[in-house]
Amino acid sequence: MTDQLTPEQHEQAHNEWVRAQFQKANQYLAEKGILPDTVAVSESRYLTPLMAVWKITAQDRKQYWVVSGDLPTDHLPLSAAKDAREAVRAFSLNWQMKAEQVMNSGAIDKTKVDFANLLVNRAHSLYDLFDKEELWNSSNE
Repeated sequence: MTDQLTPEQHEQAHNEWVRAQFQKANQYLAEKGILPDTVAVSESRYLTPLMAVWKITAQDRKQYWVVSGDLPTDHLPLSAAKDAREAVRAFSLNWQMKAEQVMNSGAIDKTKVDFANLLVNRAHSLYDLFDKEELWNSSNE
């Protein structure tokens, strides 16, 4: 069905996806007690429909990298990465460590195992995206 879209429809679908991911990122931060203020659009990256990485400044002036898309929404302090590409790698490594902590936490039920497996799967996918030079060269031009 996507192949049958006109360029205008494709662009509209992309813009709607980006907008939805931005709302998802803002809602996630608000649920964590972080009130978003501005986003650095030029330093954020979108890979529709997989992932968006946002550089967001909160109302208290602290800055964060936020990831959303077809993966768990998460955030890291801006100091964790110099740019969106490095933020993707930082999320990948962070999720691998979180998965290991879940698996080593003692009483493990199916929900925890499923969550740990999801984190590992998405961590590997993120790292693969980080590692694809052509994705980052074209988005930084």
